[in-house]
Amino acid sequence: MLLTLVAFVAGLGLLIAIHEYGHYRVAVACGVKVLRFSVGFGKPLLRWQPQGSPTEFVIGAFPLGGYVRMLDEREAPVAEHERHLAFNHQSLRARAAIVAAGPAANLLLAVLLYALVNWGGVQEPRAIIATPAAGSIAQQAGLRGGELIVDQAVGDGERMAVRSFEDLRWALTRGALDGEDVRLWVQARPGAATREVLLSLAGMDASEADARLFRRVGVTGPWTRPVLGPLTPGGAAERAGLQSGDVVLRLGETPIIDGAQLREAIRSAPNGGGGLTQTWRIERQGRLLALPVELDLVQEGEARVGRVGAYVGAPPELVQVRYGPVEGLTNAAERTWQVSVLTLRMIGRMLIGEASVKNLSGPLTIADYAGRSASMGLSQYLAFLALISVSLGVLNLLPLPILDGGHLMYYLWEGLTGREVSEAWMERLQRGGVAVLFAMMSIALFNDFTRLLG
Repeated sequence: MLLTLVAFVAGLGLLIAIHEYGHYRVAVACGVKVLRFSVGFGKPLLRWQPQGSPTEFVIGAFPLGGYVRMLDEREAPVAEHERHLAFNHQSLRARAAIVAAGPAANLLLAVLLYALVNWGGVQEPRAIIATPAAGSIAQQAGLRGGELIVDQAVGDGERMAVRSFEDLRWALTRGALDGEDVRLWVQARPGAATREVLLSLAGMDASEADARLFRRVGVTGPWTRPVLGPLTPGGAAERAGLQSGDVVLRLGETPIIDGAQLREAIRSAPNGGGGLTQTWRIERQGRLLALPVELDLVQEGEARVGRVGAYVGAPPELVQVRYGPVEGLTNAAERTWQVSVLTLRMIGRMLIGEASVKNLSGPLTIADYAGRSASMGLSQYLAFLALISVSLGVLNLLPLPILDGGHLMYYLWEGLTGREVSEAWMERLQRGGVAVLFAMMSIALFNDFTRLLG
């Protein structure tokens, strides 16, 4: 809990500070007087003003936002000798640059964070796929499990190397959500001849990037050895005489290829998957054994599932993914662009009803993932922060009047018509923007509680 709180506050504070610093830095460069730079709202916990600087720096009690307050005649009277320092007296180009600098800073930070992950390297599962789910797109395409994915191409895109399972998952996510087929170049085993496989994702009705989506595609996880781990005392495995370290070869007449297939076979046993009592053929320290195993029956929601009372599947094989200086930076920029485009497409699809609003996440989910990623290591935490930084930058560019994108919308109108948006229209649009943002936040919080309590 403490790690989750620290990771959330530190990460969110960094992203907000960078966002506001973008506004601040460009405002100062354009000759605007900045009165306050605040990270967080509410009662100031810490405040200081460097000698000779007109800016007061503040850290507020509530870290869910921030602001840069500039000299502006629309907010307070401005002395005649300082009018040239006021924001509202700057050129249209300068005002637009100041407003756009916040989201731009978040996107640049994402590039830097992704680059740091690329340069430092990270341990990720090797791109060897588990047994595809029955009837899935991957199974219909001829994949059987245990194949090494060497390269991939989304739609008409270029063929690119797959360094890890995360690369594969990202390609499948893009293909499914964008409605584009994905081509894979696979090897039945390392060093074997490569063949091309087409996953027909163009016709998928993908409204959410969740576990059900990957189950429909058929690529649910990396390949793992079908070995048993620690046993639950008194569980089905212990009663049958199974031991930790046993490699499962067959369940009844079904050959077992990997841990994912074994887990699914156990779960589905009560529902036409072979029954609760089966003969397991296993390998134990070089010996082949056949043991009758009676699974436990557990009610899970409305479904009945089988349980063996043991950890099933070994950890996946890992590879070190690391990029060189130039390649790491290029890849980081490409990833930032791809995530930005995907985020915009998902928002657009949610607006027209083609994607579920369940994709919206609020502070509780973000905090939960911040803690999980931090517990997994620095690289995973930095990658998580990069993803949130992209989201923060893109969301702030949406044309909602209360956001930076709304102000840029005003400036676009001013540039096209030669006159500013009237105060009456500004007030109406502001109220509308607050209402839309409040609705989005309410849905996000509802999704948070549904995920965490479900």
